[in-house]
Amino acid sequence: MPFLNHGHISSSSAHTASSRVVCRRFVFAAFVLSPMLLAMGCSSSQEKEPVPLVTVQAAAVKIQTIENEISTDAILYPHDQAAIVPKVTAPIKKLYVTRGSRVHAGEVLATIEESDLKGALTESQGAYQQAEATYNSALQSAEHDLKIAKEQFEAAQSVYDSRVSLYKQGAASQKDVQDAQIVLSQSSNQFGLAQKQYTLKSAEGQLTSAKGKLAAAQAQVDYGTIVSPIDGVVTDRPFFAGETPPAGAPILTVMDLSKVVARSYLSAAQAAQLHVGDAAALVPGNGGTEIEGKVTVVSPAFDPNSTTVQVWVEAVNPGGRLKPGSTVGLKIVASTVKDALVVPAEAILTASDGATSVMAIGQDLAAHRTSVKIGIRQEGEVQILNGLKAGDQVVTQGAYGLTDGAKVTISTPAAEPQDKD
Repeated sequence: MPFLNHGHISSSSAHTASSRVVCRRFVFAAFVLSPMLLAMGCSSSQEKEPVPLVTVQAAAVKIQTIENEISTDAILYPHDQAAIVPKVTAPIKKLYVTRGSRVHAGEVLATIEESDLKGALTESQGAYQQAEATYNSALQSAEHDLKIAKEQFEAAQSVYDSRVSLYKQGAASQKDVQDAQIVLSQSSNQFGLAQKQYTLKSAEGQLTSAKGKLAAAQAQVDYGTIVSPIDGVVTDRPFFAGETPPAGAPILTVMDLSKVVARSYLSAAQAAQLHVGDAAALVPGNGGTEIEGKVTVVSPAFDPNSTTVQVWVEAVNPGGRLKPGSTVGLKIVASTVKDALVVPAEAILTASDGATSVMAIGQDLAAHRTSVKIGIRQEGEVQILNGLKAGDQVVTQGAYGLTDGAKVTISTPAAEPQDKD
């Protein structure tokens, strides 16, 4: 047994020594091979990986006309409107129209009770006739007095001239001349007074006053007949025959709906771009066909409540389908630029600081970020002021997240399916 144990121990020691030799050899091999493996790894990492190819959609920079269009909402008003208020307060005698009636300028629409007014007219006519008779009588008397005074003056002048001539010849005394001179002076005074009386200031004033009162009474009677001041349509008739409207209350409203005026409020910057005569279009809220119009008013002053500028656009109203008081869309062409460089709006990339750029595709089929300055925006298209030239390709879809210099391949958008008949 002792012998066996000793032999077992000797065998284990030998195995342990052998294992140590193997480990040492492995460590040595690893130490020798490590630089080689490291060199192989470095060599692999230095090889360039293939650049990924990104599929994008693109469009060419076009040359075309582009318009600077301002879009807003507006309220419609009639081209012309008359709220007819009677000038006399009296019961309505008769109404000849109702709502929706088409009328013409000068057409009788209603009459007001005028019995009292006609009585006042008759009285004024009598006063005028009396003043006229008084004036004519005074005129005749003044003419007669003036004629007599003139004849007496001319006779006295003749006597005086004769006495002076005789006095120079020694055939008349100085007293005769003086007496003739006194008579001439008296006749001259009477003639002058007759001329003043002939002006008939008092009688003329009475006649003029009576004439004015007659005209006023006649006007009151005429006011009893209500006529339309414009062509149009009756849009309101709040009273009935026999009623007495309050003073200042309109009994009829007539609107000219052959044209409408769209009134809108724009910012000062937008209004500064507009001029009277600029082309515009009204867009009905029901999606109907746009109606052409033009700018007729750009207010020279700010609205005090909103610090905006009121702008009017006038347009024809075919069939009267646009109703005053309704809201419509408004498009105004502020300016038109011909031969402008234009790209789709989706090609424009806007940075947080407001800078704009595009991903332009170069001859190397790589996308390059290119700074651009933009101008007018119109219905999905943008004017390029600088940074590109006609024919350049820009990425329209796939530009966001695309790195500068990335290789791209341009895909053609799939055609939209057409409905089968």
